[in-house]
Amino acid sequence: MNKKKTRPLAILKNGLLDENPTFRLLLGMCPTLAITTAAINGIGMGLAATFVLVGSNVFVSLLRNFIPPKVRIPAFVVIIAAFVTIVQLVLKAYVPALDKALGLFIPLIVVNCIIIARSEAFAYKNSVGASFLDGIGIGIGFTIALVLVASIREILGNGTIFGASLFGENFAPALGMVMPAGGFITLGLLIGLINKVVSVRQKKKGAH
Repeated sequence: MNKKKTRPLAILKNGLLDENPTFRLLLGMCPTLAITTAAINGIGMGLAATFVLVGSNVFVSLLRNFIPPKVRIPAFVVIIAAFVTIVQLVLKAYVPALDKALGLFIPLIVVNCIIIARSEAFAYKNSVGASFLDGIGIGIGFTIALVLVASIREILGNGTIFGASLFGENFAPALGMVMPAGGFITLGLLIGLINKVVSVRQKKKGAH
């Protein structure tokens, strides 16, 4: 009985840490490295991916009994593309500056390995409710990862956060942090830190 009550919460929490797509599964590295020069970009990309994740997960789960196994991947791509088109049209209409900043990486969500992987590994095998929660959890985990990487790079590389100055005119920014090398360094350090945290948590659970 308790297991049934905690299962939805466990699905939701799974994407935040234990199966965080960026820090644990190392998926979606291209947008993570390319657009995380500013925190606002991380939020925009994360929310866009979350919308597509939730929508595609729900529809794949709804249609899983009607999609033949041999054509499941093309079917997933068509479903994902529909939600990406919605996101792209909304951004162009209401947030053109963000749409311009994210550029090609919005349409590339169609082939983002995180989205396709969750359709294949989870939504195609589970109920609509569970798939919805999985999309929310993985999406939030991806968003947190993007914002964390982007915030560190923006603060150290520009001395700002969400465009607001933090240190005044005398601050000497580490410009390398907003260059590709800064993205690799920041991401690598965060991956190491998160994996250490997960390892400690697992050891504590094992001890109990």
